[in-house]
Amino acid sequence: MPNERNDAGFQNLIRYIQESRGIDFRGYKSTSLRRRIALRMEHVGAEDYEAYHDFLEAHPQEFADLLNTILINVTSFFRDPDAWKLLMTEIVPRMTGTDRHENIRIWSIGCASGEEPYSLAILFAEAMGLTEFSQRVKIYATDLDEPALNVARRATYQQRDVEQLPADLLQKYFEHTGSQYMVSRELRKSVIFGRHNIVVDAPISRINLVVCRNLLIYLEADTQNAVLPRLHYALVDDGILFLGKAETQLARSRLFRSIDVKHRLFQKMSQEWRRARGDNGIPGAEPDKGALPLQHRLLEAIVNNTASACLVVDSDGIMVFVNAVARRMLEVGEADVGRPFRDLSISYRPVELRSLIDDVHRQGRPVRIEHQEYHRPPAEPIRLSIDVAPLATRDGNLSATLLTFTDTTRLYQLQQDLEAAHESLETTIEELQSANEELETTNEELQSTNEELETTNEELRATNEELEATNEELRRQSDMALTYQQYTDAILRSTNAGIIVLDKELKVRSWNRGSETTWGLREGEAIDREFAELDVGLPVPQLVPLVQAVIDGGESADIEVSAVERRGRPIRCRVRITSLLYPDRASHGAVLIVEVLGGGERAA
Repeated sequence: MPNERNDAGFQNLIRYIQESRGIDFRGYKSTSLRRRIALRMEHVGAEDYEAYHDFLEAHPQEFADLLNTILINVTSFFRDPDAWKLLMTEIVPRMTGTDRHENIRIWSIGCASGEEPYSLAILFAEAMGLTEFSQRVKIYATDLDEPALNVARRATYQQRDVEQLPADLLQKYFEHTGSQYMVSRELRKSVIFGRHNIVVDAPISRINLVVCRNLLIYLEADTQNAVLPRLHYALVDDGILFLGKAETQLARSRLFRSIDVKHRLFQKMSQEWRRARGDNGIPGAEPDKGALPLQHRLLEAIVNNTASACLVVDSDGIMVFVNAVARRMLEVGEADVGRPFRDLSISYRPVELRSLIDDVHRQGRPVRIEHQEYHRPPAEPIRLSIDVAPLATRDGNLSATLLTFTDTTRLYQLQQDLEAAHESLETTIEELQSANEELETTNEELQSTNEELETTNEELRATNEELEATNEELRRQSDMALTYQQYTDAILRSTNAGIIVLDKELKVRSWNRGSETTWGLREGEAIDREFAELDVGLPVPQLVPLVQAVIDGGESADIEVSAVERRGRPIRCRVRITSLLYPDRASHGAVLIVEVLGGGERAA
């Protein structure tokens, strides 16, 4: 029982990683996955898979460390030089020596931090020249590890990463800045990086050279057997497959012929895609539709004219039929008939369907899932209800599965609107009942309040007369204050001596015209600034201690100082420092009166 529980916890964890991060590890070797997850479990102190599952939910940042541990990014420029030398001497000349107008498409699978695809770019640029390379070669580099892809996109490497490269290639294809080396722009613009899982995502097509080095060794044998046909499908006829030296999966494969077994170079052998047709008469992708019986053609015409998208998957997991609506609505077409259903994006998006098909086969009854969100940019997302139903022959044997996709976007929206309206109506009814009770209570209170208001109204009239008298007095005092302010400002402006008023924090609160004329600093530039920070000709550091002493309760101070006026001429000044006293006789700052004695042009 503990082993079963442990296995269930492991499977639940793998499923949670897929649902949370979209990474499907189900094809990877279980022993390797368990060993690498155990490293992270030990690091965070999780005793079992359930505890680590809980830790991941509570600490999403742990995903980055987990994926870095699982996805081993071991790579370097021209790793295994002998294999790359064979690729350069035998394969590259064959590919580049064809039609000069023919494009060359290369796919680097499991590219990690980018050294491999940039090695391919250097190899082909050396053989073709940069100009022809930029025009004809496109390199697709994919990996599961998004942080590693971000490093690859930056294309910047340290000294230790490029030390094995020949000096001439390093100088020709890298820009050296400090201790870093950046791949040249001409190479970078020919390499496209993207996140891709070769086990579940649809392969890139029309590829001349697939480089998939030391990736298959991490996959289960069954998964390897499923991936190899996908690599075969990705390649053009006579396309080249370049594997790592640790991989021996193609020793007996009928899909590829060996070019050099030692260095794992193989060439695609052309084969027709399998076209399945079940014993129940469901048509696959037959070349001659007219040869089908009339009944079958009528059935196909009926299905093609339904409002729902229909797919049929046979018992071997091969898609054998797709109707016209499905071709418009989903990412499938006639070319996909005969392909494994697991290779199509519709098998896992908008929802994972392969497990549902297995459930239908096991239970023998249909399953329906409602309103799954399906998005095909740039179109707006829609909602699909999916029916998965078993198809049986007359003798009752299950031979295929019918998947029906119905656009229920409008129905889903109506249901949402109806639920919202229903909730709003219930809330409104409760609010109305409560409001009615409050109104009855309020009516009685209003009758009592009305009598009080009549009494209060007379009191307010008397208060209003008092307020009018007070308001008149305030206006008179405001006029006096304004007059006094204008009078004070006029005195400060007309005084030849510089007058500086500081608050207790030694911030400037007043700066008259005499100060502006002498020191060249306008009032708006001086107000609210720290006195110690003023950049004027006064020896401010010498005056600050005297000012602070006066503010702290000391006697007024007089001092003569040397200064520099706004034109840069030396002058002598007498500075009188007095306390800024308010009617409460408390000091609220200081007043500095600066009088120019001579030595420079006198302030007028």
